[in-house]
Amino acid sequence: MAGPAALLESLEHQAGALHTLWLVCGGREAATASHLPLSPPQPSLPQTSSAGSPGPARYSPGGEMEVARLGQAWELEEERKALGKTPEEDEETGDLNPLSPGEPRPHRLAQPWLVRNETLREMALRSKLSRVVDATSRLIEVEQTLLLPLIQQHPFLLHPKDSIEFRNICSHMALQREGQQFEKDLREAHQCLKTIIEKLIWSLAVFPSEPYIPVRSALRQILQNLLAV
Repeated sequence: MAGPAALLESLEHQAGALHTLWLVCGGREAATASHLPLSPPQPSLPQTSSAGSPGPARYSPGGEMEVARLGQAWELEEERKALGKTPEEDEETGDLNPLSPGEPRPHRLAQPWLVRNETLREMALRSKLSRVVDATSRLIEVEQTLLLPLIQQHPFLLHPKDSIEFRNICSHMALQREGQQFEKDLREAHQCLKTIIEKLIWSLAVFPSEPYIPVRSALRQILQNLLAV
């Protein structure tokens, strides 16, 4: 496939993958914070301008207050169980005063076993997942705002199969959420996204003209951030 049609199809699959990645991120953060199966925020889909061409994608995480509220409720219940107290006793002692999200409660400070420390492995996974999400979002923006106008003037071969595979991997990863299979899917998603960006850079290398310089530079920066350790 060549021209805008191929790029638009790739963008559609990449946007679907990004939507799924936000679900994965929200689910893991909520599970870590409150140990409850919360529904994460959903990003908005790419907007279409009046001329019919897609505009820059905008994605808003949102929903932090609901996660914090449910997480705090779970924490209060766990503290009552650990102390052998009832909700009525908490009311008498004034322990039910609301705290800001993330603010340590007095009982928790005295009982470190209530705090679940994040392991280095979990931190590495979270970091890689965050880089994949950020790179996908930035790639969509560059393709829409910079590459699409250029490809309309100078079409080149572009097949959306890598973007289709990327979306399928993200969909499968959303069903895992954790464990070895999740890590495998995340590695494959990272590699597939890397391949998509590299192929775009290679395809643009045949166009040495000045208008393509900002696109190649932006893609190289996205790739560099994706591969950062």
